[in-house]
Amino acid sequence: MKIRLINENGLRVDGRRPDEMRRMRMEVGVLEKTDGSAYVELGGTRIYAGVIGPREVHPKHLELPDKGVINCRYHMASFSVDERKPLGMTRREIELSKVIREALETVVFLEEFPRMMIDIFVEVIQADGGTRTAGITAASLALADAGIPMADMIAAIAVGKVDGVLVLDINEEEDKYGEADMPVAIAPHLNSIVLLQLNGRMTPEEVDKGLEMAQKAVQKIHQMQIEALKRKYRVEPEGLET
Repeated sequence: MKIRLINENGLRVDGRRPDEMRRMRMEVGVLEKTDGSAYVELGGTRIYAGVIGPREVHPKHLELPDKGVINCRYHMASFSVDERKPLGMTRREIELSKVIREALETVVFLEEFPRMMIDIFVEVIQADGGTRTAGITAASLALADAGIPMADMIAAIAVGKVDGVLVLDINEEEDKYGEADMPVAIAPHLNSIVLLQLNGRMTPEEVDKGLEMAQKAVQKIHQMQIEALKRKYRVEPEGLET
């Protein structure tokens, strides 16, 4: 029996409209023993990101003479999903570590750090869909918190297709039973798409519409990133009460 994901009123399983994001929350400076950190909450998905570096490269054979390197580790806690996952790194986690690293490499000024390494840790403590896009958003925010020079911060969201309808920010149930999932990551100020993947099938027209939906959402997410940084680093004039 096919599970119905959009009801007769056009609402999704969690009551959202097709173009509506879940509630999102961000915070920076949440981990003391890192150079920069961020927390991102998107619906039921909760992710911490931590940055250490730039530091000397170990092992040495990984260093590059003309630029720095990014080492990224995306990991899902064993308790983050309904079915307990193995404690070690899975093939999917290794793949998404590479995907996140390659997206971030497009905006970080790595030439500023020859023979150095920047470590990025993305830890999913609760998964409810959209972990790769929320992970990229959190990692980019953590890099900014660490003071790493970047051309832009990256914000990301997924567009899905369920019951023949394009929907923004798919949750776990929609990801599992829907027809398509298209994660998109964008550097808004550069007007550049740094990640575009598609699992499932969409027509060229649906891809174009999905990208429009993602771009509008990314503008909001990017502004939330800026506001999260302002909350930590805003300095109030002396003599004024906050």
